[in-house]
Parts: sequence; structure tokens; C-alpha cells
Amino acid sequence: MKKYFSCCCPSLIPSRETARFYLLFVLIALYMLAGAAVFSSLERPAELQAHLLWESRLQDFRHEHNISYEDLKSLLHHYEEARTAGIRNEQGRALWDIPGAFYFVGTVVSTIGFGVTAPSTLTGKVLLVFYGLLGCSSTILFFNLFLERVITLLSFLIFWCHRRRTGHSGLEDSDGNRNEEWKPSVYQVTLILFVAVLLVACGAASLYSAMEGWTYLESLYFCFVAFSTVGFGDFVSGQREHHEDTRAYQVGNCLLMLLGVCCTYSLFNAISVIIKQGLNWMLRTLAWMYSGDCNYRLQLRPLFKLCFSDSEPPICHCEDNTPHRQQVQAVSSSGHSMVWRSCVPSAIGKCLCDKSKVETVCNRNIDR
Repeated sequence: MKKYFSCCCPSLIPSRETARFYLLFVLIALYMLAGAAVFSSLERPAELQAHLLWESRLQDFRHEHNISYEDLKSLLHHYEEARTAGIRNEQGRALWDIPGAFYFVGTVVSTIGFGVTAPSTLTGKVLLVFYGLLGCSSTILFFNLFLERVITLLSFLIFWCHRRRTGHSGLEDSDGNRNEEWKPSVYQVTLILFVAVLLVACGAASLYSAMEGWTYLESLYFCFVAFSTVGFGDFVSGQREHHEDTRAYQVGNCLLMLLGVCCTYSLFNAISVIIKQGLNWMLRTLAWMYSGDCNYRLQLRPLFKLCFSDSEPPICHCEDNTPHRQQVQAVSSSGHSMVWRSCVPSAIGKCLCDKSKVETVCNRNIDR
């Protein structure tokens, strides 16, 4: 892409990596705007309806129990503070015993962050900053090492299946040359990872639906939110009171979280490779369109030269960023004056007009 713009302004030409970064930034911004428009159209009416329903219930409660609006607001404010500390209407399991604290640090280092449990003391908040800094970095390293081993295993399995299907033994062929080693496509790896994530999510959703009392679709929604480390906190597993007595479910919940996050992280990385290939294709397409437009304008340049042949000879910009005046030679043919402009031979570099192929008649003897 860079060679198409090397003659215009070399100091402003971005590298391929920089151009891909800018293009990805623009596409993400457009993607977020489109998502905001879609979700706003879907969720905004429900939000307004919930506000109206809540205000109606507040008014009915005030009139029924003869409570002032200020007292009711104060009570609700205290309840919000209690929810931050982990207090719920329904009795739940202990949040800060050893299993509950282990579940909390698991959501921290995995960057899920449901928000159901959060430190309330100042010392705990300060400690969480340094604890999360080291823990999140270590977990990301673990995810990367897991991804390397998953990709190696999948590549080996795909290569083995390919050799079994094609019957290649890896021996030398009849020409004495070794068979070219076949490599799996990123699309095949992505498809296998997608199937693996789908199987883990479906199995986990069945367990959560039975243990948490959610519908199957709600369980699948929770699996995606948790495995992708988004962690909204509207659905959180293992928070009911009777879950304290089901140690097997707690262990299974942690293992499913770990397996789901690792597989989803690997899938995201494989998809990012495909997105990178798409960005490269878009950059090549834009460069091809720009080069075609430049060639088209260069082909039209002689027509403009015919129309403005009496004007001052323009300046030819060469790759050495040094402007040179063009030499003008006039050729008379059929009563018209044709102007031929060429760069000074001493100019170092290649002119903008080197891409165009314009046939001139300056050195030909034409019989009138």
C-alpha cells in the first residue's frame, strides 16, 4: 500500500500496522455506534416502563402505609448500601467465608468481576489493587500458554486427519522431493474451538439451569457473559444458601468457569486472526482503488495539458522532494499545438508521471 503513496508525501505515509490500527479503530467505533442504536431501540422502552411501574408502586406504598416520600427514599438509600455490602432480600450463602472469598478472588484474577461481592473496607480496596495487578497478569499469561497448547494439539489432530484422509505417508515422492508439509487453516482451528466452546456452554447451561432455577436460555446467557469475562452481575452462580452444602457443585462451578474462560479466550484469539486478515484485505482493496483513481487522473492529465497549454509550465514533484521545472517542447500537428512536458533529466527520483503510458510524437517526423 505504501508504494502507491511514496511520491506524494512520504513523511505522512503510515505503515501497514498503523493503517490497520486506524482502520480497526474506525470499524470498532462504527460497530459500537450500531450496537448502541440497536440496544437502545430494544431496551429503552422497557426501561421507561420499569420507571413508571416503580413510581406507581412507590406512590401506592406511601398511601397505604402513610409514609412520607423523604423517609421512603432514605430507607431505599440504606438498602442500596446494604446490597453493596452483600445483603439481599433472600437469604444467601456467606460471601466472605473461605469458599466465598475464593469465589471472589477467582472473579478478580479472571477479570470477570460480577460485582456481587466487593470489598467494603478501605484496606481491602487498597489491597485489591495490588492483588489484582499481579493476579490478572498471571492469569493472562496462563491463558496464553493454554492457547499455545490448544493450537498445537488442534494442529496435530487436523494434520493427522488430513494424512489419514489423503493417504500421504510423508515419504519422498517419485521425483525425489519430499511432500510439502500441509498446514491447517485458521478457519479450521476457529471452527473446532467454536464447537468446543458451544459444547462446554451447553453442558454448563444444563447444570446451572438445574441448580440455579434459571431457564435454559438464561443459563446460556450467563455462560457467555461469564466465559467471555464480561460479568454483568445480573446472574451469578453459586450464591444461594443451600449451595453451601453442595461442595461438589462449588468445585464443578469453578472448573466450568476455568474451562469456559480458557476455551473462549482461545476462540477470541483465533477470531482476531481472521479479523486481521479481513483488515489486510480491506487495506489492499483501498490501495487498489486509490491506485486506479491515480492512474485514471494521470491518463486524463494530457487532455488538461492540451486545454491549458499556454499556462505556466507546472512543477514536477519527484521522490527526492525537490521541485523541478519541466521542459516544454511544442509540436505542430494538424493545425493544433501539442505540449509535451517532461522532467529535467538531472532530477533524481521518479516522477509522478512514470505510472502513465502516454505516447508522444515529439521525436517523430510527421508529414503534413
